[in-house]
Amino acid sequence: MAKVGPSLEQVMEIDGAIAASVVDSNNGFMLGAQGKELDLEYASAGNTELYHAKQKIMKNLGINEKIEDFLITMDTQYHILMPAHHLNGIFIYFVMSKSKGTLGLARRQLAEIAANLEV
Repeated sequence: MAKVGPSLEQVMEIDGAIAASVVDSNNGFMLGAQGKELDLEYASAGNTELYHAKQKIMKNLGINEKIEDFLITMDTQYHILMPAHHLNGIFIYFVMSKSKGTLGLARRQLAEIAANLEV
């Protein structure tokens, strides 16, 4: 968790940040987490299933492109899964308040953090 800690600190500095984790989709385990409003261990494991399901669908449809991110929009929150493409199966799970943050800016910041993530 020591290596992902600085990246998670950067993620939590994004305006509207509620919670975040770094997840290994190869096994569903959290490599680190920050935030207290959610059961991040459960959310990380559950989002691993979403991550794999979308990859399977894309493969079966013959879509051979990288996923930039997953966006789940709720009434008051955005949930974003941001793959770290240079790390096999690692992604950032980020929860943000819709009223306190800007989606476009958050996606851009998450992409930069994911591109520099070390585990």
